[in-house]
Amino acid sequence: MRRIAAAVLAALAACAVIAGCGSSPSSANAAVTVKGSFGKTPAVTIPAEKASTDLAVSTPIQGSGAALRPRNAALADLAIYRWSGTKHTLVDTTFSTGPQIIPAQSLPGLTTALKDARLGSRVVAVLPPKYGYGTSGQSQLGVKSTDTLVIVVDLLQQYSSTQSASGPHVSSGGGTLPTVTAKTGQAPVITVPKTSPPASLSVTTLIKGSGPKLTKGETVVAQFVGANWRTGSVFASSWPTSSQAGQVFGFQLGGNVLAGFSQGLTGVPVGSRVLLVIPPSLGYGPAGGNASAGIQQDDTLVFVVDVLGSAPKA
Repeated sequence: MRRIAAAVLAALAACAVIAGCGSSPSSANAAVTVKGSFGKTPAVTIPAEKASTDLAVSTPIQGSGAALRPRNAALADLAIYRWSGTKHTLVDTTFSTGPQIIPAQSLPGLTTALKDARLGSRVVAVLPPKYGYGTSGQSQLGVKSTDTLVIVVDLLQQYSSTQSASGPHVSSGGGTLPTVTAKTGQAPVITVPKTSPPASLSVTTLIKGSGPKLTKGETVVAQFVGANWRTGSVFASSWPTSSQAGQVFGFQLGGNVLAGFSQGLTGVPVGSRVLLVIPPSLGYGPAGGNASAGIQQDDTLVFVVDVLGSAPKA
């Protein structure tokens, strides 16, 4: 089963701005029904007819949690169906693999459907092309320009782009390791010493959280800054900057992330900030480096990771 990539839910600049949403009671889109318990694989019924052109939104399960705030990312379980002509196909689901992050700016119709939705809710969004991928479609999912999407979303948690670790400060690194300084709500600053990096994986707790310890297979929500030991320069960050809005990072521990990232975070309590120094063998070394990020095959990587939350594997 393919994991739903971040690009799958990303907004398309070419899509129309949505002024409102809703559907007429007689439309095919409004006839989509979803049954089942929150957090469990939904039973979805889609009519054996062509989809209509209206955006349809329903909330079969009303949650009692906080309303989803504008510009916050959501941790959610999703099931995505492609509705083509009179037939439909399940494209992907996280109900069997574990939840993922929905960016604050997502597909236009999905952004509208989730506006002010409360945590604990199940929201169903039926998105005709102009509210989804528009005239471009989405080749990764096999979605054509004429296909309608049916997306079921179970909202679990929300995270702001400036959210950070929440426990007591215990270290700033330093010595033979990088030094880390930070202000609340801002990206940590990494200063790499002018010495050789450690030969093996190094994990240093900077802020000690009090939440559950991370285990393999869990979905982890985090903020991070990544720097190259050789150059001292930041090559990636989830935090907001003057040129980017920022987006918390969601991933499966032990999944499609750097081996050193998964090894270093296993057993770390939620709420912690940790300093990871990852040798080439556990970084991009096996892949021959990462030219787009300026990382060579023998480069050691430095990450400061804030563990904001986690969800168990389905």
